[in-house]
Amino acid sequence: MKVLQVAVFSTAVLALAACAPFSGTEARRPRMPVGEAAAMLTLAAEPFLASCRASLSDARAEMEQLKAAAGRDSIRVIGLFDDARKTLDDAGSRAGLAAEVHPDRATREAAETCGREVSALSTEFSLDRGVYDALFRIEARGLDGPSRYYLERTLQGFRLAGVDRDDATRERVKKINDDLTRLSQEFGRNIREGVLTLEVDPIDLAGLPADFIQAHVPNARGKVVLKTDNQDYRPVVAYASNAQVREKFWKLYRLQAHPGNLPVLDQILARRHELATLLGFANWADYITVDKMIGSGQKAADFIEKISAAAARRSERDYALLLERKRRDEPGAPRVQPWDSDYLTERIKAEQFGVDAAAVRPYFQYDNVKKAVLETTSRLFNIRYQRVNEARVWHPEVEVYDVYEGSRKLGRIYLDMHPRDNKYKHYAHFGLVTGKAGVALPEGVLVCNFRKPTADDPGLLEYSDAVTFFHEFGHLLHNVFGGHTRWAGISGVATERDFVEAPSQMLEEWVRDPSTLRGIATHYQTGQPMPMALAQKLRRADDFGTGLFVRQQMFYAATSLGLHSRDPKGLDTTSFVGEQQSRYTPFAYVPGTYFHASFGHLDGYSAVYYTYMWSLVIAKDMFSVFQGQGDIMNPSVALNYRNAVLAPGGSKPAAELVQDFLGRAYSFKAYEDWLNSN
Repeated sequence: MKVLQVAVFSTAVLALAACAPFSGTEARRPRMPVGEAAAMLTLAAEPFLASCRASLSDARAEMEQLKAAAGRDSIRVIGLFDDARKTLDDAGSRAGLAAEVHPDRATREAAETCGREVSALSTEFSLDRGVYDALFRIEARGLDGPSRYYLERTLQGFRLAGVDRDDATRERVKKINDDLTRLSQEFGRNIREGVLTLEVDPIDLAGLPADFIQAHVPNARGKVVLKTDNQDYRPVVAYASNAQVREKFWKLYRLQAHPGNLPVLDQILARRHELATLLGFANWADYITVDKMIGSGQKAADFIEKISAAAARRSERDYALLLERKRRDEPGAPRVQPWDSDYLTERIKAEQFGVDAAAVRPYFQYDNVKKAVLETTSRLFNIRYQRVNEARVWHPEVEVYDVYEGSRKLGRIYLDMHPRDNKYKHYAHFGLVTGKAGVALPEGVLVCNFRKPTADDPGLLEYSDAVTFFHEFGHLLHNVFGGHTRWAGISGVATERDFVEAPSQMLEEWVRDPSTLRGIATHYQTGQPMPMALAQKLRRADDFGTGLFVRQQMFYAATSLGLHSRDPKGLDTTSFVGEQQSRYTPFAYVPGTYFHASFGHLDGYSAVYYTYMWSLVIAKDMFSVFQGQGDIMNPSVALNYRNAVLAPGGSKPAAELVQDFLGRAYSFKAYEDWLNSN
């Protein structure tokens, strides 16, 4: 999930919620037409920026109304605050999306300008004592439970932003936040525009699937051009039999956004540390985790070590199998190089598990996978998707669907799924419109980079791509189902940050289960479902390498947390990353590579990459309920899950949402069973 860095205030006060009936006194706004926000992304640069500034003006007016209403009507004060936040956050969402996906450079630059202005106003609001005092004066005991939680989280967010500090401190906070917004945009832009290419001879594609080779026609010099986009990178490192080509491409991939992002990252770390210490915290890791489920930087570090220790034995076994397989080709090889890992993994899956990419890929053609995602979630949650062909969108490839439950429209989703120049390079859910009951339906966007079917390329995906598709679609559904709360501030995915990956990670299980996988995987030429025997083999093969995967994730998590757990003055980030890699993985750091320069999560997630594994622990536990029923397509379990976990948005602490579904507190057992299953 993509998390955009706006101001600290935006992330800290997202968790205000209420699901109680409307009173007649709360602030109400006219309903926003569905599709209006997306249409704004079709504007040229100047009108786009003008529309942004109009929203900022509206938000200012709403905050002034709030201060005027202070002390008179608690619900109206909360409503005006919520309206202003929605206005501002929606403007920020449009800007963040446009900056990452818009095909026109001038519009992307206008969107970045908008993003900086949204962030500046967000910071201004977060430090406004008049706004804070108006909310602080509300008698919490007179509110319903969700509204009271909303108020508590909001006031906490104000204090974390520094509203209770002196004038000089608040001015420094404003300056730091402005710097962080600018640096965040620069970091992301360097990644987006930092694509590199490698030219190889056609013979160097030996081992790659036939459809990949067919889609890569040699240029006038007889060379094949490979881009460091994932749709080229993943197949090459997994299937190319030429180890030198894999090595060159692996190293090139880790030069994206280098050297430009190294000084940018240094500045980001310095500003974050300055802000955290200014507000009374030892470091950014402690600051950013204080309002998360985990609660502190130390607890995050303890969690990383707990998971690392749990995966150690299995990781060692996985590596030993890779080395054994490598020595069949290179007798006496002393080690497995990192660019060998994916390739050897695929060889083991083919030779020991009977899963050959040539036989598997035809079952994951892009259009068929998309159809399967829609059909599976439609059946599971009793909803339907209606294609909207007339919608105005920012690029012709974008597909639009309205989501219905019966005749009731729940929201709108957008699929921007294929790579293009200057587009966001990974896979993420972007919010577009914050849902609010009676005001606006939720709208969300998937931004991905899957192979595009063409006349020369059927658009075959990897099995892992299908898993990614389901994962990101889980964020979309969370946004749609949770986008009907009374307050926009807790709509959709606005839970604690370290829970937001749990619903999306749980949806991955439907691709992994052989019984449902057969309905998802259809051969693009024959139309036949994947044979059960192959689906079962694929599941067993997918479990291979789990230990290495978990330890690699802990490397990322430890890097993310460790860079933010200290004073960064004098810190050599490259050396630090190398040390973490050697500590958590069996692959030594390769001099001259700089993966952290294009590690986008260091921007949006900052210190909390541990989120992915923390959420996975919870996701495995929640999925055990579906497994316990013997049918993971059980609609009654899905409905209970939707009502307990997804629909409330952020109306209560995430731990309570999970307990409402499980009937108990979540535990580590299901995750541990999975980790030790083979």
